[in-house]
Amino acid sequence: MTTTQRPPTLDPIAVARWQRVAPLASPWLHEEVASRMLDRLQWIKLQPQSWAHWGALRGGLKAHAELARKYSKSELFVAESTEQRAQAATNNIAKPWWSPASWGRRSARFAAPPESSVDMLWANMALHEAGDPQALLADWHKALKVNGFLMFSCLGPDTAIELRELYRALGWPPAGHELTDMHDWGDMLVQAGFAEPVMDMERITLTFETPARLLQELAELGRNFHPARFAGLRGRQWKTRLESLLAQRLPRDASGRLALTFEVIYGHALKPQPKVSMSALSAFSVQDMRDMLKEPRRTHGKAQP
Repeated sequence: MTTTQRPPTLDPIAVARWQRVAPLASPWLHEEVASRMLDRLQWIKLQPQSWAHWGALRGGLKAHAELARKYSKSELFVAESTEQRAQAATNNIAKPWWSPASWGRRSARFAAPPESSVDMLWANMALHEAGDPQALLADWHKALKVNGFLMFSCLGPDTAIELRELYRALGWPPAGHELTDMHDWGDMLVQAGFAEPVMDMERITLTFETPARLLQELAELGRNFHPARFAGLRGRQWKTRLESLLAQRLPRDASGRLALTFEVIYGHALKPQPKVSMSALSAFSVQDMRDMLKEPRRTHGKAQP
């Protein structure tokens, strides 16, 4: 699939810069979301013989360890967006041969999975900051085997809505790029060739003792990718004013802590059998054809030899 449209409120140059400078660790929120994704695996009966973790370093190293234990006999690919992240992921995940943690497990391959090579692709909190999300969905679809499945999460439109409304009330540029609704993600999954997308959403409220701690948490989670964001750097005076405004105008919980909303979207979809077409332009990968030939033909619900 080729890219049809990039998000109009997301600056790909800013995204690329963030990929280079983001902290080489999993934020607390990402780990929490990953743990909730792990809970959803109880509904998945397929046991993957091979799987890929897309963006493991930022997506949740604790969750990665749980997945590696769960699928210890499965082939594993760890895909990162930059060489720096790939090296940091290798340092955090790879175990030496003499380590007890590596006994009985297959070694991870720190590279993007080849075409039609994995039964499961796991991507936590990566899609909302992709410079070209449709191209990324196409990459995920390409990596999966027929009947393989995708599990992902990302942030939704109500994320940091309190901060967005504050910026809007002050007449400032947007506080962040416009995040995609879960129904639109479902449509894009279908356009990318996935089938049976299942989407759901929840809101998580994080609380903070001080405005400074709130801003620190946001800086660890991401950046403002909106093309119309503030141009250039702002000084200490501006930051002091922002902290004062946050303290005055943001809602607080029962204990008086500042509250900020994060909308989290969860998605699951399958890679179906390719649709056979008589067009001369139709093309399938060799692995997809092999997978199709393995499937028994069915007539009226009964497998035929």
